[in-house]
Order: sequence, then C-alpha cells, then structure tokens
Amino acid sequence: MRRIGRASAHAEDEQPASGRARGRQPRHDRFDRIDVQSAHDFGSLGKMLRAVAGVGFEHDANRFGMQALLLAAGEGTRLKPYTNATPKPMLRVGAEPILGYNLAMLAAGGFDDITINLHAFGTVVRDYVGGGARWGVRVRYSEEPELLGTAGALMPVAADFRSGTFAIVFGDNLIELDLRAMLDAHRAFGGTATVAVWQRDDVSQSGVAELGDGDRILRFVEKPAAGETPSHWINAGAVIAEPALLDDVPPSGPSDLGRDVLPRAIARGRALYAYRLAGGLWWFDRVEDYRAALVDAKLAAFLAR
Repeated sequence: MRRIGRASAHAEDEQPASGRARGRQPRHDRFDRIDVQSAHDFGSLGKMLRAVAGVGFEHDANRFGMQALLLAAGEGTRLKPYTNATPKPMLRVGAEPILGYNLAMLAAGGFDDITINLHAFGTVVRDYVGGGARWGVRVRYSEEPELLGTAGALMPVAADFRSGTFAIVFGDNLIELDLRAMLDAHRAFGGTATVAVWQRDDVSQSGVAELGDGDRILRFVEKPAAGETPSHWINAGAVIAEPALLDDVPPSGPSDLGRDVLPRAIARGRALYAYRLAGGLWWFDRVEDYRAALVDAKLAAFLAR
C-alpha cells in the first residue's frame, strides 16, 4: 500500500533547523466542539468531526485525564510546494487537515489533555486547533525553536507527563486505530510501553520490530537491508507509555523514538509490547504520497464511515 504511504521514519522532517517561521499567540475565536462523552460513541474519525455541535464550550480544569503528545513540528521538506507555508499535519485530506483527524482519534480514545509541539508555521496550527474545544479536549502547545525529534519533544513536557499513562501520536499519519482497545491491551501487557505496529511488505525505509512470545518487542532494526529484516512489522506512529519511559529520553537535544529511546528502553530491560494493527495506515512523506491519498478510495471510505 506504498502508493499512499504508510508509517515513515520522519528523519528528514525532524532534523534541527533555524530561521523558520514561528507561531504567534493564538486567536481567541469561538471554536465549535464535540461533547467529550458523546465523542466516544462515533464509529469513525470522519463521523466524529461531522458531528461538531457549533455551541460554546468552557473547559473544566478538573475534568481532563490522560495526556498525549501530538507531534506536529516536522517541516515536510519533501512535500514542497504544499508545505511552503503550511505544516505537513495541516494538509487537508477530505474535509479536514490530517491533524484534525488525529485530535478526533485521541479524544475518542480518552486522551483529552493534549500537547502539540510546534516549529515551522505554528500559527497555522494554533488558528485551526485553538484550545481544543471543538474536540472536547484541552490543547496546549510546546514551541521548539530547534527541532527536538519524536522523543526529544517529550522533555519540555516531561514534568506533566510523569503523572500517569500517556500517548504519543505522529500528527502527520492517519491510522485506523481504536485507542481505547490499544489502551486495554497496554494495561493487559503490563509493560512500560506499547507500540502500534503495521505489517508492510517493503520495510527498507521503516523501523522494524522483532517480536517474541506474547508480542514482546525484542529489538528494533532501522531500515534493514534486503534479506536482513527480522519481521515485517513496522512502527505505525502511535505509542502508549508509562512515565518510566521518560527516563530513557536524553535530557536535552534532539532524539528519536525509533532510533534512540525505544532501543535504549529494551537494552535496559524494560518490557515493550506490540499492538498489531489490522486496519489501514497512511503517511504523507512525499508529493506523490499526498496526491495519491487525495484519490484513494479506501482512505475516503475510512474517513466517511
């Protein structure tokens, strides 16, 4: 299914850079919302987004529960000209930007206290998401003057994330994933982290998980050479973790989940498990990936359900 693109390494998009546009303070417009309880009853991300009620919403600071980091700082250099003035997660697929579907997925999964990391064109994200009221969640922002990578982005918010189970979601993928079911599996596994994995024929550009008994992850191999892959299960860009994983993130500077932190956690003896996806997974690394997604019938059907 590479014609659309699924679960990528994001290495090019997460390299440190300077001189990029910075986000200004968010506008305080009224954002439509979905009731946080009824959000869990929707059968798909598209249906949830179409149910926006168009009424005001006030956050109850005591209501928010599980936290999530939604990664949206990548520059999308291989998607130019689409990303000349737009962050990659804000590219539209169907009726909404990619980021909107991921916010809906998190809300439906019970992760309602969300931090979005920002780098280039952060204003575009802030103006669309606001405080998260449309999705019935609270959204805060973590500005990165220099890109910190998919794991380094945890460090500015580490103090908040030490309070309990949290999720990390790549904001520029679309995943057919029930986060509540994944959370149940994570709790049943009883490990430090559970990584959503998706089976792919060509793994030469992906991080591959070698799985042992009970779907425990034995190791990660980044972009294996032909004939040397330990499996065809790749990191799909969604992780549910316990606070102990934060101890495996370098305290400063850029770091990557797949290349640095998850292998370090395994080497230290932490139990990591795989959650196998049966549905679709789409990523948008290149211009041809994005153009293919816009006319992909399976993706359109998923978003419309």
